[in-house]
Amino acid sequence: MQILIIDQSEKLKTLSANPYFQGLGEALLKEVSANMTLRQYERGEVLFWDDDPCAGLHIIQTGSVKLFRISPQGRQHIMRVLQEGETCNEVPVFDGGVNPVSVEALEQSIVWVVDAKAVQELMLKNPDFAHKTIQNLARMMRHLVKMVSEMAFYQVTHRLARLIAETPAEELRGEGNVRWTQDQLAARLGTVREVVARSLRELERSGALVVENRRITIKDAEVLQQWIQPWS
Repeated sequence: MQILIIDQSEKLKTLSANPYFQGLGEALLKEVSANMTLRQYERGEVLFWDDDPCAGLHIIQTGSVKLFRISPQGRQHIMRVLQEGETCNEVPVFDGGVNPVSVEALEQSIVWVVDAKAVQELMLKNPDFAHKTIQNLARMMRHLVKMVSEMAFYQVTHRLARLIAETPAEELRGEGNVRWTQDQLAARLGTVREVVARSLRELERSGALVVENRRITIKDAEVLQQWIQPWS
């Protein structure tokens, strides 16, 4: 991890564009900006581990990161993948607890970190900011409920079809910095590589996609959509 030196104007620009801080007055933004740093992480580098003390609210400037947890058996489950402009680690910032997940850079990533105490103090000072915080946490809760429902009610093949449909084509083909292996797909779906391999073969036999040299290409979007229909 490398700390980058950045001027005040860039800090204010980042804060004013973030959903949490949009609309705040310049005086408050300057107070927050005095408590934020810019960090650079290389691919595979861990930003922070679960159960460690919270450093603050993380804002992805460039690159992408994955949020994950490790089971007692050592299996990784990817909770989410975040891209430029998204934030993470809100929960411990707002409740004062430890990190609930670990976060790793999927490529070289530049990340802003806003000190947790500064954010907590802002919540007490500014009702509008507190209201935005509640709204964002509510959206996160809906996302978690959806994830749990998906894992409980739908087979891996249907969940994999949806994941493939939502993933950019260049990532599926392994052309970008983010390349998904079967192990990583399994981690995102909460299953194991062998099950993902069977599901890929099933989708391929149906004519929905083609898998060649570890690259996935959607062959028939309508057939793939039929696999996704149980989600409707």
